[in-house]
Amino acid sequence: MADRLLIGQTLSFAGDPFALGPAAARHDDRGGVLLRGGRIAAVGPAEALRAAHPAAAVTDYGARLISAGFVDAHAHYPQTAIIASWGRRLIDWLNTYTFPEEMRLADPAYAATIAARHLDLLLAHGTTTVCTYATTAPASVDAYFAAAGSRGMRVIAGRTAMDRNAPPGLADTAAAALDETRALIARWHGRGRFGVAISPRFAPTSSPAQLEALGALWAEHPGCLMQTHLSEQAEEVAWVARLHPGARDYLDVYEAAGLLGPRAVFGHAIHLTARERARLAEAGASITHCPTSNSFIGSGLFDLAGLAGGAIRVGLGTDTGGGSSFSMLRTMAAAYEIAQLRGATVHPAALWWLATAGAARALHLEDRIGTLAVGMEADLVVIDLASTPAIAQRAAAAADLWEALFPTIMMGDDRAVAAVWVAGTPAPLPGRPA
Repeated sequence: MADRLLIGQTLSFAGDPFALGPAAARHDDRGGVLLRGGRIAAVGPAEALRAAHPAAAVTDYGARLISAGFVDAHAHYPQTAIIASWGRRLIDWLNTYTFPEEMRLADPAYAATIAARHLDLLLAHGTTTVCTYATTAPASVDAYFAAAGSRGMRVIAGRTAMDRNAPPGLADTAAAALDETRALIARWHGRGRFGVAISPRFAPTSSPAQLEALGALWAEHPGCLMQTHLSEQAEEVAWVARLHPGARDYLDVYEAAGLLGPRAVFGHAIHLTARERARLAEAGASITHCPTSNSFIGSGLFDLAGLAGGAIRVGLGTDTGGGSSFSMLRTMAAAYEIAQLRGATVHPAALWWLATAGAARALHLEDRIGTLAVGMEADLVVIDLASTPAIAQRAAAAADLWEALFPTIMMGDDRAVAAVWVAGTPAPLPGRPA
């Protein structure tokens, strides 16, 4: 494959803006990214790279911004078709919309349709990597990896385990969760750009026996991520306390089953106790902030300022379909708005980091994706900073990059995505000319 030089504004990160401030970002208003063999071979000033690599084919994006592709650290691809379903709290929403739809994905053909739809929607919004739950049907995992493979994408997916408080069409057993997840790990984990996540849905829908079985499986395969939900809604926390009266708190339920450690990724984590915060940090676990979901389902206000920038890895996720958008731009905007409601103002550099390098770090992929650096996989998004008249008129008056970028964070959508590159290859965007 011939070298390809992309030219435009470039944005990368040398550290965490929550800890280091906006100085952690690296911006070049006329930069370049050299792609070779699916990876980034060089990053620097455009004219210097052009002179050093005269044989490289050039794609000049002008004033558009070249960034690492977005990383969605928490999604439910089976819920694609029911996104924006009206009027329910978490448990009612699961019973009314989610579980009936997830039962449909036992049909491999339907699972393949939804998997393709979900991935195409992500690409259209500039997302190049996702960590998602499937359903209890192993075919739903197979369908997702097959669809991702045809698009060259790096994805993590897990068979969702739930053996109680679930409808008969989805309920499994501790033995089935163990055996079928083990088989999926053997079939997919580490193959190409794929990872399998051990995925108990959450404590209310997994018996202690199932949680312990999955904890033992994780001990067998410590290179896998373990993903689940933690303290999303106050009613859920109270339910867990009733189901597990001997546990110190919600997190203790997972820890007792062997499901807490450096590669654990907990979605939501809104209503944490002081002990849980300290234990998450001590264990080296990750948290995924899902702000559009938290507001849509009325879960609460995540403490981004209090949790980011420290020992806990924090990423950003859409949580579709509980989340109300496939766009990481909209998700960044919601994260900003929720932080404002808690009295904290988040800098645009920190928001962009959460959706790229921060989310990659939460998924332990920071050595492969998430920023523009030599040796990283060439998953990129190109952003038009004047994609609508409202955004363009504000960006035109900007004094610096952050003033130019922030209107796109707050008001941007798929129209802002000018191009997407996956493993060094331009991705076709649905509804756009090739």
